[in-house]
Formats: sequence, structure tokens, C-alpha cells
Amino acid sequence: MAVVNLKPKHSAPREEIVIARQMHQALVLHFLEGLTQAQIADQLGISQPTVNRLIKRGRQLGLVEIKVKSPVEPLIDMEEQLLALGGLSRVVVVPTVSDNPQTALQAVGEAAARLLLEEITDGDTICITGGKGVSAVVAGLQAPRRFDVEVIPATGCVQGKHYTDVNHVSTMMADKLGGRAYQIHAPLFADSAAERGMLINMRSVADVFKRAREAKIAVVGIGSILTNDSSYYDLHPSSSTDQEAIERSGARCELLAHLLDDQGQVCDYSLNSSLVSLTLQEFASIPTKIGLASGPNKARPILSIMRGNHLDTLVTDEATGQRILDIAATEGGRG
Repeated sequence: MAVVNLKPKHSAPREEIVIARQMHQALVLHFLEGLTQAQIADQLGISQPTVNRLIKRGRQLGLVEIKVKSPVEPLIDMEEQLLALGGLSRVVVVPTVSDNPQTALQAVGEAAARLLLEEITDGDTICITGGKGVSAVVAGLQAPRRFDVEVIPATGCVQGKHYTDVNHVSTMMADKLGGRAYQIHAPLFADSAAERGMLINMRSVADVFKRAREAKIAVVGIGSILTNDSSYYDLHPSSSTDQEAIERSGARCELLAHLLDDQGQVCDYSLNSSLVSLTLQEFASIPTKIGLASGPNKARPILSIMRGNHLDTLVTDEATGQRILDIAATEGGRG
């Protein structure tokens, strides 16, 4: 939207007043009423070249001030405030278009999908987690062409709900991009740390994780943990009955199924030691790490991930971003 302020002209001789009045009329008709120079000439009874000169001279004298108000300016301000908290090199905030969490996540997923398409080139490897967030990215992908890419699971697999099955999500992403997906044939949770070691060293599993470690881009969800709707409780059958132990561990969020505390550090929780997944140290070596989440229950988990410096890029919505800033202000920034 353009806002025009016309500055008053000082007193002048009579002939100059006539010109000044014409100039004022021409500026108002052109900038405020949107008339063309030809229309102004007809209305004022002067030639079009004269109108052109009046408008040009008026701008040279500083009689016109144009301010452009951008509808995305508040979002840009919020992105800068989130970046100032530390732990990220890029933040993308989308408008919160609805109180419906599925609608909000869809908008975030579409924004992350656009970002992914800007990042990838032929020959790239993308590693991903399962989850509602990454599934929203897949749903939002509108690839302009086929990409010669590989999509690799970053964790073992959990069968059941489609969004928890990382093999399913990998296949869907590869199909959308025109690339190829690799499958992992191991569960997300082993029965023990020793069994985890055995599974990780199986040739087929080791090959998948080797490719994941060499990925150029990672796309991951950020999990809440202390609410009953947390998808973490879809991942392991005993975790839903173990909430007391989870709370005692200080867990505040989940990343690649690792439970982390409010500073983004791995908790002392039994299931963390049996994860068939990239370690967070291995994950850190991936050049571009994009995380996404939306919803009021995701604000504190996102802040924990930021404090742990686990991601390069965050994609979220405006309401969640504001909640993150509010919590950070209350707790003193990075804590």
C-alpha cells in the first residue's frame, strides 16, 4: 500500500502560486487518485508534457513521500528476533492462518517443501525422519521437474500409523521428487543397547546409515514429549506407560527419537541407549539441517533444539514463533 504525504509549499509570488497549485493538483490526482498523466491533462486543461514536468518537479522538490507497507514485515521481524536467540542460521515463519493445528502444520509443511526445492540439486542425498511434520513436507512438494536424488531414512522404522513409518515417508518423498528411496529393515528401538549394536552393524542397516551420514540435506520433525498427543508415544509401546520416568529424566523434546532436556542435551533415559538411529553427533555433520514444527505444544521443544544447536534452519508459524519468544523472554533467552 502506498501512502503519499504532500508537504505544504511556502508563500510565493502570484505566478508561482498558480504553478504550485497545478503541481499540487497533478500530484494528488496521480499519486492519491491513480489517474494517468493523460487523464490529469484533460481534467486540468493543460498539456500532457506539462503534467509530466509538474509531477517530475514535485518529486524533485520533495513534495511527495511514498511509504510501502509490506504485509510480511511482521513475519520478517519475528524471524530476526528468533535468529537473535541463537542456535540457527535461518528461520522461516509463515502466517498462522487457522487455529486448526492440521491447517497450521500444512502451511508450515508447504513452506518447508518450497525451501527444500530451493536447496536440492541433482545428485543430492536427503535424509529424513518419519513424523507428521515431514509428512506435511511431502504433501506440500510441488516439484517443477524430476530430481536425481536419493531419500534415506535417518532412523529405524516403526510400522503402524503411516506418518511414523519412515520407509513409507521416504518412498513418498522420492516419488514426489522423481528420485529413489532406500528402505531400512530394522526397528527404531532395539530391545537393548547390545542388540542395537548388532542391528547397526548389519550390512544392510549399516549401508543405509552410511548414506544418511553422507547426506547433504536433512529434513526432520521436532517432537513434543510432555503432552498426551505427542507422537513419541506412537513410536514405542512402553513409552506411554513410562511418562513418569520420562519426566524424571528432564525430557523436554524429541529429535530423531532422542529425548533431550531443556538445553537440548541427551537425557539419561533408558530408551535413548537402544535407538537404531543416527546419533546426534552424526546428524550434526550433515551440512543443511531443516527442522519444522507448529503448535503451542511445540514452542518449548523448538527452543530446546535451538539451545542445543542441532539445526541450521527452522520453519514454523507465527503463533508458535511468538510463543517461543515469550518463553525465551521469561526464561532469559538461551537459558
